[in-house]
Amino acid sequence: MMNDLKITIIQSALYWENIDWNLELFAKKIDSIKEQTDLIILPEMFTTGFTMQPELLAEGMNGKAVEWMKAQAQKKQCVITGSFVCEENGNYYNRLVWVKADGSYSTYDKRHLFTMANEDKHYTAGSKKIMEEIKGWKICPLICYDLRFPVWARNIKENRYDLLIYVANWPERRNHPWKTLLLARSIENQCYVAGVNRVGDDGNEIYHSGDSAVINFKGEVLSKTPAHDECIETISLSYADLEEFRKQFPVLNDADEFYLSS
Repeated sequence: MMNDLKITIIQSALYWENIDWNLELFAKKIDSIKEQTDLIILPEMFTTGFTMQPELLAEGMNGKAVEWMKAQAQKKQCVITGSFVCEENGNYYNRLVWVKADGSYSTYDKRHLFTMANEDKHYTAGSKKIMEEIKGWKICPLICYDLRFPVWARNIKENRYDLLIYVANWPERRNHPWKTLLLARSIENQCYVAGVNRVGDDGNEIYHSGDSAVINFKGEVLSKTPAHDECIETISLSYADLEEFRKQFPVLNDADEFYLSS
């Protein structure tokens, strides 16, 4: 029998384009987590906000953000994930980093760049998903606009994940699609979904209501994080419940087979 998974979501305002202040902010928030957790999830671009100035703010994989994440993961003895502005080989990426307590990490570069904000003009798109594991749970982390593209997130029988994560800077004016699509991804993929979004105004005076949520495999919201407010919440996910539901209602056995080209 697989153990339950405890995940902590941090819904926070961000300091606009100020790496040091955001690292200090999140260090205090993480220090305030007193209960044991297996995974801490931060928003998209948690060190800067959703900036289109990577040439001024990008760091390498040996920069402040990743070194900070390693230190926090070691201190809390858990996995920490979130995305930041990364420079590598002359290209800029909206890069999610999955950092383990031992300092090892893996990365996912955002596949679907938000063209309406010209993200595609400043960043290079990724082409490969990652599949991570904690306590036997398989976990697929994605970023913000990826949420609108169900094929990219599709759960397949050969390599099925149990938890799907979206880290985001998703504006309040489009919060209905955000909330609806998180529910849809959980139901269609028969998995838990965690969507972690920021709150407050960014440097372009775009307001974010958060609406972060942890949702079960039936589309039921398990979390109690309120919209608009900064909040830290730890939720326990039951693998036994997930496994039993999949046995009773094995939808994915009837799913269409397809393969993505790059």
